[in-house]
Amino acid sequence: MARQLLVPLDGSPQSTEALDYALETFPEAHLLLVHVLTPADSSVGADGLLTDPSGVVAEQRDRAETLFEEAETTAGDDRTVDRELLAGRPAREIVRCAEDNDIDGIVMGSHGRDGAARLLLGSVSETVVRRSPVPVTVVR
Repeated sequence: MARQLLVPLDGSPQSTEALDYALETFPEAHLLLVHVLTPADSSVGADGLLTDPSGVVAEQRDRAETLFEEAETTAGDDRTVDRELLAGRPAREIVRCAEDNDIDGIVMGSHGRDGAARLLLGSVSETVVRRSPVPVTVVR
C-alpha cells in the first residue's frame, strides 16, 4: 500500500519546496494537499458557518484554489492527489488533519523565522513537529 503524505500549502517558496521534495522523495506516495484558511476577520454565525463581511474568506478560498491547481499540475496526472481546505489555526488544523486521516507523514516548509519574530509569533512547522502523531519532514 502506498504511503499517505500530508503536504500543507501556504503559497510560500518553502511550501513549494516541500511539495517538490515530497514528489521527488516519495514517488509512489498518495498526497493530501492541505490549505488552512485563517478567517481572523470573520465570525461564526448561529448556524455554525463562517460569516465573512469583509470578503477575506472568499479571497483566501480563491487563493487556496489556485495553490491546489498549481500543486496538482506540478504533481502531474500519474499521481494520486487529494485536497482539503480547513479553517482555523494552521498548526492545530494540520495536526488534526493528520490525526483524522490515515496519514503516514507530513512534509512541510519552514518559514525560517528567527530571533524576536519566532519568539513572538512561534512557528507553525515547529508546533506541528512537537504535536504531530506522525513523522514530520521540514523542508527549508
